[in-house]
Amino acid sequence: MLRRVIWALAVVVCLAAPVAVHAQGDYVDVYMVKVKPEKLADFQALTKKWVDANRRFNGAHWITTETMFGEGNVYSFVSPRQDYAEIEKANESMMQAVNKAFGKDATDKLMRDFDNCLEWSRSELRRRRFDLSRKHPMDMASYAKLIGESRVVRTTAVHIRPGRIADFEALMKDTKEASEKAPNTFPLLVSQVVEGTQGTTFYITSLRSSLGGFDKNPTIRDILGEEGYKRFLQVNSESVERTESALVRFSPELSNPAEEIVQVATDFWHPKATMAASTMKPKTSTAKTAELKPTAEKPK
Repeated sequence: MLRRVIWALAVVVCLAAPVAVHAQGDYVDVYMVKVKPEKLADFQALTKKWVDANRRFNGAHWITTETMFGEGNVYSFVSPRQDYAEIEKANESMMQAVNKAFGKDATDKLMRDFDNCLEWSRSELRRRRFDLSRKHPMDMASYAKLIGESRVVRTTAVHIRPGRIADFEALMKDTKEASEKAPNTFPLLVSQVVEGTQGTTFYITSLRSSLGGFDKNPTIRDILGEEGYKRFLQVNSESVERTESALVRFSPELSNPAEEIVQVATDFWHPKATMAASTMKPKTSTAKTAELKPTAEKPK
């Protein structure tokens, strides 16, 4: 299942980004699966085991999403990668953690059971295109804040006609420039598939803290004006072969995000740990009671 599985958000990327941005990684590693309806419970239980092992033994990090609007029972496991070499390192770290937790034989069975839950699976490696993204995070702290506070993600896959990549990129750069000047626009993250697909595909992704965040957003026509919007429609019709959109939500119980992201909203990303901490009674209360009531020092 997860030997090459690892994970990321269908988001940002660029060739010439500042050093601070590179902390987020130049690539996004995405593993997508469609789960058999009758195997959903098994799939979730197996994935939670994988999550627990990686948390306990310092394994790999990823974020899991599940479809809300789009093809049903589809999950994506996503994480940023600095380069190709890091993909191998992350996979090794992940497998070492799971083998420590369960042993090799149990791990092999876990992977077979996971595969038996799936109708299909596919992997993609996407390069972050910060040059096409708008209002993207400029350092690891702002990146962690954006991801950590988000709960839902809208992603559009844009498949480009042969020979039309430059036209589409020029259009995206014009749109980026105009939208970054507008005060009421949100971050829009762009990545390009470099491994795992036919033709040229870009992913355009936006994140929100709730579904309501997608209401009353400025449209492309609002941002570009009438003339700019006409050009946008023309270039799109000439350059874009087709698009596919999906609205997904984060699944914290199936995720193992980096600590920087967890710290932004621990109650969401590690809900069980937060609940356990909140139920612990302060140790000082007994001592204070004993101080005030010395005659009741012996435990009952």
